Order: sequence, then C-alpha cells, then structure tokens
Amino acid sequence: METRRIDPVNCSVARALSVVGERWSLLIVREALDGARRFGEFHSRLGIARNLLATRLETLVTAGVMRRVPYREPGDRQRFAYELTEQGRALRPTLVALLEWGDTYLADSQGPSVIVRHRSVDDASSCGEPVKVVLECAAGHSHLAPEDVCRTPGPGARFVESS
Repeated sequence: METRRIDPVNCSVARALSVVGERWSLLIVREALDGARRFGEFHSRLGIARNLLATRLETLVTAGVMRRVPYREPGDRQRFAYELTEQGRALRPTLVALLEWGDTYLADSQGPSVIVRHRSVDDASSCGEPVKVVLECAAGHSHLAPEDVCRTPGPGARFVESS
C-alpha cells in the first residue's frame, strides 16, 4: 500500500543545515553573538584553520547570516569585519537549544561550562537568571514535551509516494 508523505528534500531544516549545519559555522555564529567581529578574533577563539575559516565566513555571508563591513586601521590596508545580520542574530535560540541539549547529555561531570543568562541593553530590566528555550504553540500552551509536537504539512509542502 502506497502512502503520501512530506518530501524530505523540500524541508526548512535541510535548507538551514545547508547553511549552518557544518560544525564550524555554528561556532562562528556563537562567537559573533559573543562579540567577535574580525577574522583574527574568530581564528584565535576557535583555533580553526585560516582557509577553513575563510570558507565558512564566505558561506555565512553568501547566505545572508553575516555581512562584511570594511574597516581600516591607521596605516593599514582595508580589511573586513563580520557582523551578524538579523538572520544571524535569529540563530541565538538555536544555539541555546543546542547548549541545553549538550548540557543535559554531554556536559562534564562538574556541570555546564557556560550558563546563558538574561541580560538586556537596559541593565535595570535584566534579572540575570538562566535562560532556556521553551516550546509553545500558537494558543499559548508552553513547556510542550517532545512527544506533544508533530510535523504536519505546511502551505509549501510537497509530497512523495512511499510504500
């Protein structure tokens, strides 16, 4: 009996992974979220080979996750800094979710190496408490368990026949 299922190739997860699915890409985004902007900063913080870093930065720029911003130190040639775009900054919850998963299943016996905390630009409204990612439906039901959510066809769904 053949059934229709959602085409796994036409998938936003697959598209996102084509941009940030390589290990170094998300680590570069993590460092950019923590303030790194220059090639040398990414290189020293991550210990990544220069050629690989250049390739990953170019991928992130081409995909619109980062943008190159020219700068020049006095007496030096023009260079480029890398800034996250809105699309890049929107990856913060993804990184927090990965961190939570890693802390739960892969952390050292001493516990997490990093705790993400609530901080705002206006320090008066910052509480400093740990941040976590919460699944919430459009009706406002929150803290959904993994078994309480499922994929359903969206407006752009394509289907394949399977046996």
